[in-house]
Amino acid sequence: MRTIANYFLYGLIFIFPLFATFYVIVFLVNWVDDTLYSILFGWVPFDLPGLGIITAFFIIVILGFFVTRAFTNPVIKYFERLVEKTPFVKIIYTSFKDLTESLLGEKKRFNRPARVKLTEGVERIGFITEENLSTFGIDDRVAVYFPHSYNFSGNLFLIDPDRVTPLNIDPSDALKFAISAGVTQVSKVKEKAKK
Repeated sequence: MRTIANYFLYGLIFIFPLFATFYVIVFLVNWVDDTLYSILFGWVPFDLPGLGIITAFFIIVILGFFVTRAFTNPVIKYFERLVEKTPFVKIIYTSFKDLTESLLGEKKRFNRPARVKLTEGVERIGFITEENLSTFGIDDRVAVYFPHSYNFSGNLFLIDPDRVTPLNIDPSDALKFAISAGVTQVSKVKEKAKK
């Protein structure tokens, strides 16, 4: 009985991450597919599974093409100025735009992992997102973002630079380590003294 329980446990350890990943991907793909299909092809009398997600892919590619062209810059700037004048929409749009650019764009912001001393004997891995806080009238702090484990959220803290030590590791490894609550193994972790 104990052997069967061990086999079950190891099988669960193997299958659960695969199933959870598969479930999340399928859920998101189906949600995008259903939403776009109902918006764009609701008039079609028969169902074509996958048409919504294929349409979304091509729409994003076409938008990416136009956004990277010089002749669209005035239109994009006009649109962003219009959004920035709308009180509530401005906060949501700029927050998501900055987050997307920080993760996927050329100006990546989560690329400086650091070890932060919170109290005596307690440290945490975070990401230095801004060293110059003079805009807020703050000269003795740096902005460090701490992602939550197993979640798409986190906290921003203003930390004394003396408590922050940059880490010489791949930022994606540091992010996986922090999000997995330290379960993910990161090889060749080298601390780099702050200059």
